[in-house]
Amino acid sequence: MKLNTFGAIAAFLLAVVFILRNVPVGYGMMGGAFIGALLGGASIDEAVWLMIDGAKEMTPSILRVLAAGVLAGVLMQSGAAVAIAEKLMQACGEKYALFSLCVAAMMLTACGVFVDVAIMTIAPVALAMAHRLDVSRFAILLALIGGGKAGNIISPNPNTIAAAEAFHVPLSSLAGIAPAVIGLFVTYQLAKRWRGDDKHMPKIETVEKETPPWQKAIVAPGVAIILLLSRPLFGVSIDPLIALPTGAVIGVIVMNKTRELNVFLRVGMEKMSGVVFMLLGTGTLAGVIANSALHQTFMHMLESLGFPPYVMASLAGALLSGITASTTAGTAVASHVFGKALVEAGVPSLAGAAMVHAGATVLDHLPHGSFFHITAASVHMSTKERLTLLPYETLIGIAIATTCTVIFYLFL
Repeated sequence: MKLNTFGAIAAFLLAVVFILRNVPVGYGMMGGAFIGALLGGASIDEAVWLMIDGAKEMTPSILRVLAAGVLAGVLMQSGAAVAIAEKLMQACGEKYALFSLCVAAMMLTACGVFVDVAIMTIAPVALAMAHRLDVSRFAILLALIGGGKAGNIISPNPNTIAAAEAFHVPLSSLAGIAPAVIGLFVTYQLAKRWRGDDKHMPKIETVEKETPPWQKAIVAPGVAIILLLSRPLFGVSIDPLIALPTGAVIGVIVMNKTRELNVFLRVGMEKMSGVVFMLLGTGTLAGVIANSALHQTFMHMLESLGFPPYVMASLAGALLSGITASTTAGTAVASHVFGKALVEAGVPSLAGAAMVHAGATVLDHLPHGSFFHITAASVHMSTKERLTLLPYETLIGIAIATTCTVIFYLFL
């Protein structure tokens, strides 16, 4: 059945209200979807089936997200993530300490570690280094956040998986290298502005965690990335469902930690369980909105304002990331709701997926999401202090999204 536009808008707005009222994102989206479907003209049974059909569309993404949890658990729990970060910072030296933090966050996130987990992993090392070099907490947190955003768009993580599934493109084709590099450069330039702010010097933090040699730590993400790139490199397609756990297992063997594999798996499963539930909730909301004329109305409105279809993709990602305060939820909803309309408007599938995903980095850091509070806690920052960084984070997201849009609009 086709719902009226009012019901779809109501579902959308109610989900926002629930999320802003601190209802868990998954439940907030489910509640908004159900009530909106009823207001849109559906019966109770029809509303339920629209939600179920929408959630079914998320099944491939969920399976691949669970596979990504194996690699994430290995990197986090084995000490491999810390070893990689420390090596990167050591290689850059004290002169480029802030740049090394940007690169470390980007690399860990690009390897498949959640951006907030990557920041929490590096933060103790960064705080100790910053104390020694008299660098402020603002500078190191902005460097970590910006680096994480840059890594987020070239990572085999839940957001990339959701975009790839919705637009039916290979995961390995979404490696937005140029936008990531621009995001890294902008981050470094902005972070340097805070470097000598002596009002915000970090507390001393020590890191006492046994880590494997970096040569062994890099094996797990290295193998996974090579397998994901096997299609463009060798003409052999290996699904992330196979590539990510395979890299993790080989890494565990190389690090001689096979006895701890079950522990790594449990940690990875715990980290991904929240994302899985959020994706299910996202699917229910997307199922309701996709069965209405809302996305067409939105597209027509933007067209009447003179926005080309390419810009609409980034705007959709930015809008949804701001509403959900989540890169994953923003990418998933925008991709599944607006994906078909974007393709029909002439946007190639690969371009649409990449631009929606890049747009989702613009406002994913807003205070009603967990990322805001997790990153503040990682460097002992108050809410008021953390709010100061919001404009700079948004600028980094805009730089990434704009670069991605320009590249696809002009060259592809």
